[in-house]
Amino acid sequence: MGSFEVGRGPLQAQRQYGVTKPISTAGPTEADIRRTVELEKLLVDSGLYENKEETAKREEVLGQIDQIVKSWVRQLTRQRGYTNQMVEDANAIIFTFGSYRLGVHGPGADIDTLCVGPSYVNREDFFTILHDTLAGMEEVTELQPVPDAHVPVMKLKFNGISLDLLYASISLLVVPEDLDISNRSVLYNADEFTVRSLNGCRVADQILRLVPSVEHFRMTLRCIKFWAKRRGVYSNVTGFLGGVNWALLVARVCQLYPNAVPSMLVSRFFRVYTQWHWPNPVMLCPIEEDELGFPVWDPRKNPRDRTHHMPIITPAYPCMNSSYNVSSSTLRVMNDQFDIGNRICEEIELNKSCWSALFEPYLFFDNYKNYLQVDIFAADADDLRLWKGWVESRLRQLTLKIERDTNDMLQCHPYPNEYMDASKQCSHCAFFLGLQRKQGVRVHEGQQFDIRVTVDEFRHSVNMYMFWKPGMQIFVSHVRRRQIPSFVFPEGYKRSRPSKLTVQLKAEKCSDGVDDCECGSLGGRCKRKRFAIDDAEPKKPQKQASVSPNRLLFGSPEVANGGSGGTESTCLDMETSPDAQNSDMDLDKNSVDIVQHGSWNYLKMEEFAPTGVSKYSEAQLQQKQFEGRKDVVNDIGSSLDEEVALLEKQAEGDKNSEKTDSSGSQEVSTRLHEIATEVGLLENECLNGHGVFQNGLLEELGVWRLIPAACLYCIASC
Repeated sequence: MGSFEVGRGPLQAQRQYGVTKPISTAGPTEADIRRTVELEKLLVDSGLYENKEETAKREEVLGQIDQIVKSWVRQLTRQRGYTNQMVEDANAIIFTFGSYRLGVHGPGADIDTLCVGPSYVNREDFFTILHDTLAGMEEVTELQPVPDAHVPVMKLKFNGISLDLLYASISLLVVPEDLDISNRSVLYNADEFTVRSLNGCRVADQILRLVPSVEHFRMTLRCIKFWAKRRGVYSNVTGFLGGVNWALLVARVCQLYPNAVPSMLVSRFFRVYTQWHWPNPVMLCPIEEDELGFPVWDPRKNPRDRTHHMPIITPAYPCMNSSYNVSSSTLRVMNDQFDIGNRICEEIELNKSCWSALFEPYLFFDNYKNYLQVDIFAADADDLRLWKGWVESRLRQLTLKIERDTNDMLQCHPYPNEYMDASKQCSHCAFFLGLQRKQGVRVHEGQQFDIRVTVDEFRHSVNMYMFWKPGMQIFVSHVRRRQIPSFVFPEGYKRSRPSKLTVQLKAEKCSDGVDDCECGSLGGRCKRKRFAIDDAEPKKPQKQASVSPNRLLFGSPEVANGGSGGTESTCLDMETSPDAQNSDMDLDKNSVDIVQHGSWNYLKMEEFAPTGVSKYSEAQLQQKQFEGRKDVVNDIGSSLDEEVALLEKQAEGDKNSEKTDSSGSQEVSTRLHEIATEVGLLENECLNGHGVFQNGLLEELGVWRLIPAACLYCIASC
């Protein structure tokens, strides 16, 4: 919480911050001060600041962790036969970085910590001996070592406080208590993993040195992080930006406006990055090379650096791009959000809006017509935490693969939020990705994107997880907006949308020439029906929504040994939906079973024996496939029966009315004829067993084909 002064002028801007001169050295006006106070109050009311008790608890936990690692190093020194003096001098130090070091952490946030130890205590000691020590302590819960990560880390909770603990062994026999981690000497003889571990702290310290006002930087960063989370663009792992990325972007704006207060900096933040020409890099200081020889970001020398979409360069040696995860699709999403934020800030400065408008949550499920739903299952909560972390880390690859395989014509928006269906008996969570065509590109009517092979490739990368356990499953499905499950909405509520019949009736009422009719003509409605994507959101069941809410989901875990051989001769039309209850988890391995859920039957394939022989004969499988399709068709037929009843009732009303609308009657007659045709197509589908459902439009809901071990793919028609 700070105090702000009016009119702090150019005298304070004598020092140049950053690689260019500032855009403006103007200080705040009284209106800027007032808006800053209002912004600060909103952040406090939103619960972004922790209380004194939690702050004290964090400091206490850090002190305990510091004593634990010191004791661990002394123990190893003694065991390895060093002198008593060496044992007495043996030391390790705990540093913090990330949001805690920058001073912008909130209640419940984890603490990024780094343990620096002597040269004779290596990373293997950290992940074995120290891990076992922590595992035996009552204060420690949710201990999760990740030694093969890009930056090896040990995740844990200590007395309820979440910690991400890294380790770096430096080339000193004794680590001094006053070690300056910003000095490049700590990098001597360090491997790449050690350099990455050290650079988190080194970057945080450099950021605080390179901004004109730490107080203004902190409040502005706290605001931008809050905005990014509300707008769904805060997640490094899924291809957006994480904490350090947003900190670097805010720090650069602070350099460009050295005398601005937070309300001004927030407004300038959106103004600057709305106009930024990516991939021009954001840098807080010049990129320097060193005799140590570590590679630095340089697109002139490194071809791989030229492929980066949104370079945000770290200020500590070796300078690297901190945002290499960003793809063309996620950059597009962030640019859209920058533009929206800029417009809102302009209205705030004109007193036409208030700060709360900037932090309105992003309505992800209202902004796309097509989605990929990734359902993740595990036997218990601990397994789910591990499995979910792995799958989430691979979602960025799915985005990149979709962009690659569609030549960037299909844009993919991975949403960072995860959702859980509390009604399921097994541990579950789901992620969603929005899909749409590339905007501004002319396409042929009915053009579709077949991404089955792409999703299959994603499946193989996910199932390479070395810690896979029985019960870990992944399902991928293509769903439309009207098929989004209710558990993603607050308290299970899903916003209702007008049915096509309602739109039709409104159109008929407007047919007498009412100027403010929003639904358009009947002819326009019928014309739109021929397109693959339909804006209408029917409330009652329609044929094209017949697989909702139990969509045909594709995928199952690989066999435990990662093999996929011996299953190509087995043909399955459908696999089980994850909506099936815990019976999924109880199925016998090496078997195929029918899982019953409501009126839907699904064929479930967990695994096959190495010989690829099922306990069912081919004839039995064909019979089960036929029965499954028949039940699906029956459900679709029921929805069509309901529509027929409504249309006949409408037609009867037209006959009894004094003014008969011939166009409306013709529309009813046409639709009845379409239904009769659809019923014939459905009967044919049930008999010939192609496994393809079409509603007569250019809109496929699912296509099945045989692939080894398990079927996991999706076709998205956007």
